[in-house]
Amino acid sequence: MSDHSSDQQDPIVETPASSEKPSLFLNREISWIQFNLRVLEEAENRRHPLLERIKFLTIFSTNLDEFFMIRVSGLRRQIVAVTGGSTPDGMTPSEQILVINRELDAHARRYTLCWKEDILPALQETGIRVLHYSELAPEERKAIQGYFQREISPVLTPLAFDPTHPFPHISNLSFNLAVLVKHPERGDCFARIKVPDVFPRLVPIPTDEDTALQQMGLGKTGKTQRFVWLDEVIANNLTDLFPGLDVVAAYPFRVTRDAEVAIEEDEASDLIEAMEEQLDQRDFTSAVRLELDVSTPDHIREILTRNLQLPPYLVYTSNSPIGMSGLRELYALERPDLKDPPFVPSVPSCLGKSNSILAAIREQDVLLYHPYDSFMPVVEFLREAAHDPDVLAIKQTLYRVNPKSPIIDALMEARVNGKQVAVLVELKARFDEENNIEWARKLEDEGVHVVYGVRGLKTHAKVCLVVRREQDGIRRYVHLGTGNYNVITSRIYTDASYFTCDEAICGDVSDLFNSLTGYSRKNSYSKLLVAPTMLRQQILSRIEREARRHRQHGDGYIAFKMNSLVDTQCIQALYDASQAGVRIDLQVRGICCLRPGLPGISESITVTSVVGRFLEHARIYYFHNGGHKDVLMGSADLMPRNLDHRVEVIFPVEDPQWREAIINEILAVGLRDNVQARRLLPDGTYERQQPADGDPVVNSQDWLLNHWKSRS
Repeated sequence: MSDHSSDQQDPIVETPASSEKPSLFLNREISWIQFNLRVLEEAENRRHPLLERIKFLTIFSTNLDEFFMIRVSGLRRQIVAVTGGSTPDGMTPSEQILVINRELDAHARRYTLCWKEDILPALQETGIRVLHYSELAPEERKAIQGYFQREISPVLTPLAFDPTHPFPHISNLSFNLAVLVKHPERGDCFARIKVPDVFPRLVPIPTDEDTALQQMGLGKTGKTQRFVWLDEVIANNLTDLFPGLDVVAAYPFRVTRDAEVAIEEDEASDLIEAMEEQLDQRDFTSAVRLELDVSTPDHIREILTRNLQLPPYLVYTSNSPIGMSGLRELYALERPDLKDPPFVPSVPSCLGKSNSILAAIREQDVLLYHPYDSFMPVVEFLREAAHDPDVLAIKQTLYRVNPKSPIIDALMEARVNGKQVAVLVELKARFDEENNIEWARKLEDEGVHVVYGVRGLKTHAKVCLVVRREQDGIRRYVHLGTGNYNVITSRIYTDASYFTCDEAICGDVSDLFNSLTGYSRKNSYSKLLVAPTMLRQQILSRIEREARRHRQHGDGYIAFKMNSLVDTQCIQALYDASQAGVRIDLQVRGICCLRPGLPGISESITVTSVVGRFLEHARIYYFHNGGHKDVLMGSADLMPRNLDHRVEVIFPVEDPQWREAIINEILAVGLRDNVQARRLLPDGTYERQQPADGDPVVNSQDWLLNHWKSRS
């Protein structure tokens, strides 16, 4: 469930220690590890189709890579520099590393068991086999050797390590072989070979039918369902690379490096150039993890750890293939029988009645809930604005954008058609920096006014403003969202889009863009809640209002849906509300540092997490407010980074129809989930929800797939 969301990819910023007891808070890093365990549990879950289970294995592996690149690297920097105090839960960086390693050892064992004892045999039953090189038949080895000599061998570069050859640079997340060869005069020698990433990690093994067709010049049939690992192909065909030497053994390994990019914005004359320089250095940062095969001998391990300057606690061994993200190649197989059934996203009837998105928005506010609703109305909103002769200007924020983006195309078309177009492209979006630099330059080449964010902050808000001249004057239209302007992720993330031409909200959005693109220092808005100036305080005041209401009338209720809950001030406010008797339901997909169910502290708080087919990504904040229901949505989680270090926007949903749909369907159904939901226990562990006797079985994502489209 990776969301460069996803949600862990910012440097460690310690929350100021709370005046309350550390025992009231769960550790942020351990809470994230519990989330990734829930992802692994879905790989173990036999209710899912087989290739979907493999998808969860790859997500688990990719999530862990990013965790080391950002979170563990931050902890190591603190340990080396002897800086950083304890977190709100009282743990020091060294203590956190110890617990992380203990937890990850247990997860690694489950991961290996799931792959070797469960999924591999299940694949074989479906006709898909992932083999070790030693399992190949002689004729198969001959075919693979031919492929190696023709395609792979010319790309390989053995790099020796001895007094005349320095230790080679090992790039981040690259696959490598530590090769031990015997030299006639020098004895045992060490060499490194990088496994090229231009080849598939799983090499198809040709069938007799494939071979015959290739000989006739007809190409592959596409039916090959047998594979062997690329690193094993290389390791078993090294003789030609070391003529005159005996190849003793080859051991796979992989290095993870610190991915933090630090920009001194006050000193950078050109932010794009400064960012590019830092990105060029990402492969040369400190190593934070070394992954080894369990068979790697001690002297090879010692060579690697000494030259990578890694302490023993950052070395990890495995008896399953290293870096299992390569299994995504299996998910790409054309085997619909082994995947979730496809579905067609709907379009609300209020949009289907008109050929114009803008005309529909003039009639009423419009809510979309992706992926159950199509993302295409968002694209059409921009396309229509780009071609409408009465549209004067378009302003938009971009954080993560997919390749070949129709959003970018529409913005460039708008500029070609003479519209004033201003776009804030956030260059510091983690792991999307290079893509965003490329998009920024393309937009600038088309004449779009591009800004790169606000100094000292990331702009994470999801906002688009269209300004149109109409008969009765200038009218503004706004799209506000909880997710990125990304067509690809809109199919797999649950996110909300909201269209409105409410004058107060549109005025707020205009003011926001003035502060983003100019020197405005506006801190207060009519309806929007904007970080970092006022968002936390507005949330806190609403929590306190609910507590006051409950003390007077006994009907207090709060329901939040978010990715992460870390901010100690917000957690303390929720504890205070719980002690006042307010019933609080929190659905927190990932990190949650609040402990529910503590006697006298949080007895009325429940926390659940849904991990399923789609990545739960929407942020929704509901306060019952004595029946004057207050529903907010937007881009921000309740984390210090969102509230203090980012430009975020939370907006009210005031249309009664959509407000009730959010409360009674999105929130209520999610909270009733007893299939994919887990409940957080006071000790920080999670237990899967089960239907009680006589209760209906509720899988919230399946329910929304079947019922959400009928609500309009």
